[in-house]
Amino acid sequence: QVQLVESGGDLVQAGGSLRLSCAASGSIFSIDAMGWHRQAPGKQRELVARMTSGGRTNYADSVKGRFTISRDNAKNTVYLQMNSLKPEDTAVYYCNAEVRPFRGSRWQDYWGQGTQVTVSS
Repeated sequence: QVQLVESGGDLVQAGGSLRLSCAASGSIFSIDAMGWHRQAPGKQRELVARMTSGGRTNYADSVKGRFTISRDNAKNTVYLQMNSLKPEDTAVYYCNAEVRPFRGSRWQDYWGQGTQVTVSS
């Protein structure tokens, strides 16, 4: 079925940048929204950024002006450019996609396995 695979997580010092990628593969008829969530230790998962297939975006207030979400619909891939990273950005980042896996199916949420982003002081 559908698989989402993230990459790009790393250890970086404060003020640095990283770019995360997430590629969807498998049985995909169509994809609506794609986005990124993150979960820091001891905290709930939170939305970081989201983009619809038409290009409408929304961001968490904490990342506005620093993070940018983009998509390559032809490749079923979503990116998250993260600049001016702060220690509080440290978390596991998860890719999410709303997918219609086959003709006539309902929209279903799929999640990647997560990629670790660690920002040191």
